[in-house]
Amino acid sequence: GNAPFIVFEDANIEKALDGLMASKFRNTGQTCVCSNRIFIHADIYDEFAAKLVERVKKLKMGQPREEGVNLGPLIGPNAFLKTSELVEDAVTNGATALVGGKRSDIGRNFYEATVLAHVDSTMRVWSEEIFGPVVPLFKFTSEEEVVEMANGTEAGLAGYFFSQDLSRTWRVAGALECGMIGVNTGAISNVQAPFGGVKQSGLGREGAFVGLEEYQETKMVCVGGLE
Repeated sequence: GNAPFIVFEDANIEKALDGLMASKFRNTGQTCVCSNRIFIHADIYDEFAAKLVERVKKLKMGQPREEGVNLGPLIGPNAFLKTSELVEDAVTNGATALVGGKRSDIGRNFYEATVLAHVDSTMRVWSEEIFGPVVPLFKFTSEEEVVEMANGTEAGLAGYFFSQDLSRTWRVAGALECGMIGVNTGAISNVQAPFGGVKQSGLGREGAFVGLEEYQETKMVCVGGLE
């Protein structure tokens, strides 16, 4: 996945922050439906970024068995290396790490929760799935622009956006090229709902009744000549 997470100018910022923290940092960012590219409207970009940094600084990293820990290690050395390289590429090309941006002192394969500002589409965090605790913040100014940006990837698994405009909700949900959409929520998966993507994010669905249909074959029977 390469899930877009869009926050429009009319969104409830605190709820959008709640959704982003849940979507991005669960399992230290290592799920296929984690938000990957975070698009913030220019009118609220600075406020959102500042509040996000405050929340990220409160996250506790450590061994998962320890009480109160929010973030654990990445799954292995290769995952750590990729995360490190993605951040390094972004910073080298003009991004700013508002918090984090380096290995944690806790131990091997621990990478600090990171927020990147001044990110653009030339950086690897735009096109590659991060699969780690890194939040790249992109800025946008219009609905049309951000939909085009969000769809500018070969992946199409999950997408999220926050807005209080019901008409916009249906427009954007229909326009986003994703198999699953979360509106004003950062948690979309449950057993009653179909799970799957479009484009290069797979074929078919699992979950709900449509998951059962994947095990069935469609048969056409044409009957004629009966009297």
